[in-house]
Parts: sequence; C-alpha cells; structure tokens
Amino acid sequence: MESTLKEMRQGPTVLDMDPKSTVGGGVADVYGEDQATEELLITPWTLSVASGYSLLRDPQYNKGLAFTEKERDAHYLRGLLPPIVVSQQLQEKKLLQSIRHYEVPLQKYIAMMELQERNERLFYKLLIDNVEELLPVVYTPTVGEACQKYGSIFKRPQGLYISLKEKGKILEVLKNWPERNIHVIVVTDGERILGLGDLGCQGMGIPVGKLSLYTALGGVRPSSCLPVTIDVGTNNEQLLKDEFYIGLRQRRATGQEYSELLHEFMSAVKQNYGEKVLIQFEDFANHNAFDLLAKYGTTHLVFNDDIQGTAAVVLAGIVAALKLIGGTLAEQTFLFLGAGEAGTGIAELIALEMAKQKKAPVEETRKKIWLVDSKGLIVSSRKDSLQNFKKPWAHDHEPVKDLLSAVKVIKPTILIGSSGVGKTFTKEVIEAVASFNDKPVILALSNPTSQSECTAEEAYTWSKGRAIFASGSPFDPVEYNGKTFFPGQSNNAYIFPGLGLGLVISGAIRVHDEMLLVASEALAQQVTKENFEKGLIYPPFSIIRKISAQIAAGVAAKAYELGVATRLPRPENLVKYAESCMYTPLYRNYR
Repeated sequence: MESTLKEMRQGPTVLDMDPKSTVGGGVADVYGEDQATEELLITPWTLSVASGYSLLRDPQYNKGLAFTEKERDAHYLRGLLPPIVVSQQLQEKKLLQSIRHYEVPLQKYIAMMELQERNERLFYKLLIDNVEELLPVVYTPTVGEACQKYGSIFKRPQGLYISLKEKGKILEVLKNWPERNIHVIVVTDGERILGLGDLGCQGMGIPVGKLSLYTALGGVRPSSCLPVTIDVGTNNEQLLKDEFYIGLRQRRATGQEYSELLHEFMSAVKQNYGEKVLIQFEDFANHNAFDLLAKYGTTHLVFNDDIQGTAAVVLAGIVAALKLIGGTLAEQTFLFLGAGEAGTGIAELIALEMAKQKKAPVEETRKKIWLVDSKGLIVSSRKDSLQNFKKPWAHDHEPVKDLLSAVKVIKPTILIGSSGVGKTFTKEVIEAVASFNDKPVILALSNPTSQSECTAEEAYTWSKGRAIFASGSPFDPVEYNGKTFFPGQSNNAYIFPGLGLGLVISGAIRVHDEMLLVASEALAQQVTKENFEKGLIYPPFSIIRKISAQIAAGVAAKAYELGVATRLPRPENLVKYAESCMYTPLYRNYR
C-alpha cells in the first residue's frame, strides 16, 4: 500500500480529455486547437505534467486559485493554496484592475511578463479580452523601452540565446529547448530594434512580444512558438559600458563570421524542426535583412515582418482608403520618406498589387512610386551609388534634395513615412500635400511613438481636418473644429499572426508574394461602413481573431493553389478549420 501511494504521488497530472478525440500535439484536444499539428501525435489523450508544488510553478498548467476542490485533492495541492476557489473571470478582473493602477507603461509591461511566467492561460485570456488596451503594453510602443532597459528589468530568461560562443554547436543548443514541436520561430540579432537602433542581446523583448501576439491574435499555441536572439555583439557603446548589459561585450561580428553563424542556425533549425517551421526575421539591419530573405527564401519557410509584414498591412490600409478618396490603386501617386526595409518592401508590394490589377509588368507600375532617402529623391542619376534594393526605384527625374521639394514636384496623393526619424512630416510638408488633395492619405509609420513622422493631431490640424491618417504607433482620438477624428493604426499585428496561422494549418513549405497580397486583401475586406464613417482605414483590434482566421484561410488557400501546402487533403472550409485550430486560453479540467 505504501509503495502504491508513493507511485501515485510521483505520477502525472492528466488533462481531462475525451479519449476518442485523438487530434494531436500530445493530447486529444476537445477544444480543437491542436488540429493543426495532428501528425505530431505522441501519446493519445494523455499528457504527463507536474503535480503538487511543482504544478503551481509550471506556467503552462498552473491555474492558481482556480484549481477546484477535486483537483486540489487529486494533485496534492491541498494546503498549498488558500481555501477559496475562484473563477478565471474573477482572476482576470483582479489582474486588469491591478495593471490599470500602474501609471508607467513599463510597469504594466513588467506586470504582464510576470503573469506570463506564472500563469500562461490567464496571461492570454487577459490579453485577448482586452487587446486594444494591452497591445500597446506587450508590444509597441512599450516594448521598445523594455528592450532599452532589458538588462535592468531582466529576471527570468525567456526564449533561446544563441551567441558566437555557441558556434559549431547550435543544433545541441536547440535541443536544450524543452518543447520539441515548434512551428514558429521569431529571430532577431538586435541590430535595428524598432527605430531605436542597435540594442544587441536586449532585443529579445521583440521576439517574445511578437510570439505572444502570434498566440493571442492568431491562435498559434504558445508551446509551439520559440523566440530566439542571435548575439553577435553590439556597436552600442552605451550598452558595452553598462554593467547590467546581458549580452556579449564586443563589437558586432560581420562578414564571413556573421554569415557562418546564421547559416549554421538556419541549417540546425531545419534539421531539428523540419521543413515546415516558419522562421520570421525580425529587426535585422537593412544590409542583412534583404540578404537573408533572398538567400533563404528558396530553401526555408521564411518571412521578414519589417519588409513583408509592414508592406502587407500598409497595402491593406491603402486599398481600404481608396473607398474614401476614390479612384483605383494605379491612379494614385506615392511618395515615401524612407527607403529601407519597410519603405522598399511596401513599395514593391504596392507595385505587385497594381501589376496584378492592371495586368501590367511590375517594372511599369513601379514608376508611380517615388522614394526619398537621406540624400533626397531617388533618381536614375544616383543609380551607381545606390544599394541594390533601392535601384528599382531610381526613376528619371532631376535631383531633388529634400522631402518638401519632392512633395511639391511629385504631387503625391499618398504620403508614407518609414524613415524611423520623428517630426519629419512638418507643417509645410502636410500643408503642401493637402494643397493638391481633397483627402490626402498620410501614413506616419515609424515606431515607437517618439519616432513617428508626425502625430495624429498634427496631421488633422495642418490638413484642416481633411487627412486620412494612420500611424505605426497608437494615437488617441483627436478633436478638431468640433469633430472627432479616429486615427488608424497600421500595425503589423493585423497581418503576421493570421499569415503564420495560415502557413501552419496548410503545412506550407515556402512563403510567396501572392500570399502577402491575399493577406492584404483579406484585411481590407474587414473594414466596415461604420469604420469608414469614422475615417478609419483599418478594422478595430477587438475583432482581430476573426480577422486572423480570414487571413489564415486566404493564405492557406493560396498555399494549396501554389502547390506548397503539405497538409492533405485540403479542408473543405478553411475559415472554419482555421478557427477550430486556434488556441483558446480557457482553463482545462484536470482529473
């Protein structure tokens, strides 16, 4: 009897599942969220986890005071918790009140991260139910400050750190990660974090934040997400001198040393996780971002959110804005301030969509799009000195030195800022755009808020209330001349979670531009008449999971059409299938 009791005490906690429903990911999932991984069955309908004190320390399974009386007896929790049993709803209410008491956004961020490390399902329940309020806390703009101070606020490691010290043994390092079935990896080298520059190893806040959105907004299971920071050093002198800096104290590796480390990482990921793992490159500097996308786009399932995600969400906003300004995409003239990853990525996707609509070559549609960089308008006389990714945008024109002069000669109908430099859409610039447009479209996309090309208030005031405005970071509604204007947020979070879910549920092995166009079109279709009446060109984030399901269905359909989907046969109703595969943060019953 004594030995039997001992074996029971060391035995597993088992999720209360239906044994007939063997849909994978290690458990038979009556909630449906694991259907996207059904070939990964390990042991049908049971999953061993900790019991007793260690169960309360496991964020994946901890429910805190929501453990029932029966569960407390079955899993040796009696006495380890106060006697009260509360609902998840009450836990959520208490936490939301607690977070609202903090006045400093970074304190709210820290509170959310601590919750994620303590009770994963409650973290996602809180985030999903209050997405419009908490998205700026767990992601931009607050995540930028969190990365800047990451060394000081660092408590428990999140994600996987791969530095130059791990060269030659990256595959072994990947095997140290406790989860085996990984579907989405977000990786950064920290060189260009938002508009804040080189933050080195402290850029980890970005992959962690992005993946929490993959789960909350796109329904990708948290256990299948892996945040990675590749530490090759930093050129940020302030960090190198900071006693609390958590990364390698050396200047950035470049050239062959950098390329070899990245290549080893990409090869190890494919070897360890297979062909279908999505690798999202995040906040790499321009010179590496384009090279990595070109190099691995034909051999891996890769996606660069700064180039492709930004492009897709901006294109969606522009397609929606046409309903307010009239005319077709091909009838617009575009002027960009900023010709880096975001600017050229957006420009290329707009040109591709135009080419698709007009059935014209993309070389022709590019001529409707002009870019300004730090040296002025990109024109053909500058071609020899331009980086390769800028060369397609060098059109025939006299040199123009600054943005205001470019606005006056190009006369854009749509002005887009992706420069990473704040306050560059001056009063003169916006007044000039407004002088030849009834409804000028002004997109100030740079993050965080301090780097925005202009504020919502400036755009509406200087255009006398005629601008259709959206920004990368959130702005509050603006009162002007007795009317309330609601600025849209051109946030990549509209696109990448749904795109990722679509790739996962179809088992896609490559990302194609056609998938980005489909994602943009699906997002634009979600903008309602009521949204337009408020001047909005994006739908509210409150329905983001519905939007993500639509995007996922469109992306998955395109993957099947292009022959890059491996999950066969194709589900009949992809929207319903996408919804059924989405992670739900509701607590599960243990038996």
